[in-house]
Amino acid sequence: ATRCVAPFGALYTPLKKINPSYIPPTALPYDPIRCTSCKAVLNPYCQVDFRSKLWACPFCLTRNHFPPHYAENITEQSLPAELIPQYATCEYELQTVPDMGPPCFLFVVDTCAHEEELAELADSLQQALHLLPQNALVGLITFGTNVQVHELGFDSCSKAYVLRGNREYAPGRVGELLGCTPRPQQQQGAPGQPQQQQQAPPQSPGQDVLQRFLLPVSECSFVLESILDDLHKDPWPVPTDKRTARATGCALSVATSLLHLTMPRRGARVMLFTGGPCTSGPGAVVSRLKEEDMRSHADLAKKAEVLHKPACEFYAKLADPSTAYNKDPKKKKKDTKTALQPSAYHVVDVFACSLDQVGLLEMRELVEATGGVTVLGDSFGQSVFKESLKRVFTRYPDDAAQNPGDLVMAFGATLEIMTSREFKISGAIGAVKSLQVHGPSVSDLEVGKGGTNAWSLGGIDPETTVAIYFDISNPQPLPEGKRRFIQFLTKYQHANGRTRVRATTLCGPWFNSKPVEEGQPSNAGMAHSPIKQSFDQEAAAVLTARLAVSQTESDEVGDVLRWVDRSLIRLCSKFADYTPDDVNSFRLGPELALYPQFMFHLRRSQFLQLFNSSPDEAAYYRYVLLRENTTNSLVMIQPTLLSYSFNGPPQAALLDAESVRADTILLLDTFFHVVVFHGETIAAWREERYHEQEEHAAFKALLEAPQSDAQLIMDSRFPVPRYIVCDQHKSEARFLMAKLNPSVTHNSADSGFGATQVNTDDVSLRVFMEHLMKLAVQT
Repeated sequence: ATRCVAPFGALYTPLKKINPSYIPPTALPYDPIRCTSCKAVLNPYCQVDFRSKLWACPFCLTRNHFPPHYAENITEQSLPAELIPQYATCEYELQTVPDMGPPCFLFVVDTCAHEEELAELADSLQQALHLLPQNALVGLITFGTNVQVHELGFDSCSKAYVLRGNREYAPGRVGELLGCTPRPQQQQGAPGQPQQQQQAPPQSPGQDVLQRFLLPVSECSFVLESILDDLHKDPWPVPTDKRTARATGCALSVATSLLHLTMPRRGARVMLFTGGPCTSGPGAVVSRLKEEDMRSHADLAKKAEVLHKPACEFYAKLADPSTAYNKDPKKKKKDTKTALQPSAYHVVDVFACSLDQVGLLEMRELVEATGGVTVLGDSFGQSVFKESLKRVFTRYPDDAAQNPGDLVMAFGATLEIMTSREFKISGAIGAVKSLQVHGPSVSDLEVGKGGTNAWSLGGIDPETTVAIYFDISNPQPLPEGKRRFIQFLTKYQHANGRTRVRATTLCGPWFNSKPVEEGQPSNAGMAHSPIKQSFDQEAAAVLTARLAVSQTESDEVGDVLRWVDRSLIRLCSKFADYTPDDVNSFRLGPELALYPQFMFHLRRSQFLQLFNSSPDEAAYYRYVLLRENTTNSLVMIQPTLLSYSFNGPPQAALLDAESVRADTILLLDTFFHVVVFHGETIAAWREERYHEQEEHAAFKALLEAPQSDAQLIMDSRFPVPRYIVCDQHKSEARFLMAKLNPSVTHNSADSGFGATQVNTDDVSLRVFMEHLMKLAVQT
């Protein structure tokens, strides 16, 4: 195991839609049966003694008694759902946890943008209101120089409480300033009645907030739409030599404190809509003076940006206001050791639309810790923003077997992993936060967020994916037939308010490889090895990419690239078929053939190359990679290319400069961009309007085919990609040319007939593979 260079890991998508044959049709309406020792959940791999009504846990081998209602009915012919062999995944709806009610959506709107931008944003928010369930709670906070908390329960006129934007606010302080401090409710009674009957119990600040600031959509939609219609730019004057005073940090502080005061264990989303960087109060990322520029990669590398670290620390602590504003550090430290840290029920999303940076890099840790989503666009009128916002509120179909009409989202999710004794958990990489649970299955070797077997995921959706890395802790040969077990336990609050647990249990064999004798090549005995044949190159590429991106937070990008290169060379040296020191004998099996290509494109991707991207853009791209599923991540690493021509139906094309032809149309999907690229001849015919003539109907169909396919791609994706239509030799063609393998460059001796040159000094895939083979076969 120590000689296998590829990471041992798994990519787990907690809310993935599973084939109905492998999961019960509905959530099981009872709590799961757990092992008394390790707390693993009853699963199909448990050994059951039907005579004595006992079951043996495959993880710790403890024998457990079935509860009476199980023991009375269980037989070999009558099994509960969790013991049916094909149900490796079961979902339980816990009856011991009360229904928390529908989720809350708190809109935090930046009013420092231009009037046109505010009008587009207000229109999008009004459309979003109609997509929410009528019983969902909604609130509104606007901010500029100061922060306004709008009272939606007051319908006589627009009413808001104004808080200074140059400070942060604890939950209790927010309650006081909003007039929601505990106070007795006086009731009108007859003069002769006793005093205790005239006074009702005091109302809590949270209940007061729910009656005035956070109301169901059905009760406040008219008031909220009226406020949005009257939304205007922040009136505070701005000197010509200064930036607008934008109190983003203060607004987020008020929003998170308001939710913590009102509904500490109820699902909610803080949805921040911002058009620029925070320049005032806590969390400021740039000075108001225009002569001082926003931080760049060079500034961050030199640690010359004085506002960066304080801003990161401020936003990070907003993930949990209960600990952020604890004034007794000793008590806080003590509580962290004795109690399990809470999961993030309040998700923070960032929708940033600006031509400049907005401070997403500093806010990333807050978004990551709460499981939020990020959307980065140029304008609130752009489809990237408008369509992405609508898709946040996607619902299950009304005729669906499970969860009809509910929002496709979950809150307060935690992930706990159990493993059998032969291997341990090194860590997780993704939108997770460690819960500091040190169990027997935790490895001393930490990867990503390690040292624990439980993490807080916060908000999750069907695409949220976590990468788990393992450490083979038993180097000794295992008995033949020995099997490994792993169980993923995801606990979350459904959008309908009920708490659920999804348990996925997997089982597989171990393989005892023979030790390599001295003098033998490193690939000895690997020709027909089950380890090599079971290699999943797509999953391995995503696991390696997440590992590389995680390392960029602490290491220089150059060091990370060298680590990727060394890992690839060692992997090929271990698993390729070759004769030592003979480059011509080098062969990769089909289970490994694509992996070097993935690594070649990963090295050139925006995840590891910072050229032509701002710190905000780099943080955005990396966060999306760490959150998406395997298929989407592979598209980000190695984009897909389709070719359309008169020679036949659309077909997949190599991501290579030789695929660019004057008489073809190319469709590139990079996940963040969808590009329709017209060859020079095609573009000339289109300019001549041949497609509008009846005799050229085939040309019209050729032009429409990639556009309809591009629409299909964009209809199923979040965030919605930017759609680009460009022509060969025009400026926007750079979006395609930058992703192609530069097999033909300005330095090439033979440019090839009809091939397009890529102006770059990067090596081509052919040169990359030649060097890889040379280094892999060296003894």
